[in-house]
Amino acid sequence: MSNIDPTAIVSPDVEIGADVTIGPFAIVEEGVTIGDHCVLQSHSIIRKKSILGAQVRVDSFAVVGGDPQDLSFDPTVESGVKIGERVVIREGVTIHRSSQEAAYTEIGSECYLMGNSHVAHDCQVGKRCVLANGAMLAGHVHMGEDVFVGGGAGIHQFQRVGMGSMIGGNAAISRDVPPQVLVADRNLVFGLNIVGLRRRKIPTESIGDLKRCYAFIFDKLENPSKLAVQAKAKELGHTSEGRDFLEFFQEKGRKYCRPRQKGS
Repeated sequence: MSNIDPTAIVSPDVEIGADVTIGPFAIVEEGVTIGDHCVLQSHSIIRKKSILGAQVRVDSFAVVGGDPQDLSFDPTVESGVKIGERVVIREGVTIHRSSQEAAYTEIGSECYLMGNSHVAHDCQVGKRCVLANGAMLAGHVHMGEDVFVGGGAGIHQFQRVGMGSMIGGNAAISRDVPPQVLVADRNLVFGLNIVGLRRRKIPTESIGDLKRCYAFIFDKLENPSKLAVQAKAKELGHTSEGRDFLEFFQEKGRKYCRPRQKGS
């Protein structure tokens, strides 16, 4: 049995799973799907056509599925938001629906979105990511798994953020973030995310391979895409982590976060 507070406003066509709790004055619009064991706290808002997986928790004053903040957006577009299982959405979080017809902004399972963080339209966020308080993703950001974004950090639209990376608080990111690195300030790389790698129990062999790949790419003032090809020819990137790191640089025409050069 679900527990729906009598003051909540829930559209009659909402699909509600087993053992769902919807708190006082919450609003759930038409076409929403709510998975088993979800909890919507008081004053939370789930906009039309949003899909929540099992065991999602939405705190007060969070809004899931709001319209994109895009001046050219046509509000008649039918789109939505997909939230994976066991995601925690804390108070004041905003997640906007896709700007494209029949498409979704997506948050992977087991993510944790802290208070007042923001995910804009058409973002794709991988599993187990954490957005600290006030972190902001602009539209069309693609984020890999196991990423941590520090409080107040902002990521520009259309950027890629590689898996396992960590972005420092108040960072300003307008270039692609390679996998498994630490990034802070304005697009500056400060080495590999060794602590994160160890916490995720990445094998020592893989960490060693990543270190060699990192040095090959960033110790030279050359095009990272060309260096990645050369690294593969030298049989670097023989582990899955090292291979993913090198392949991230294969997309042409991109600019990447890089370490501050000596003397600069």
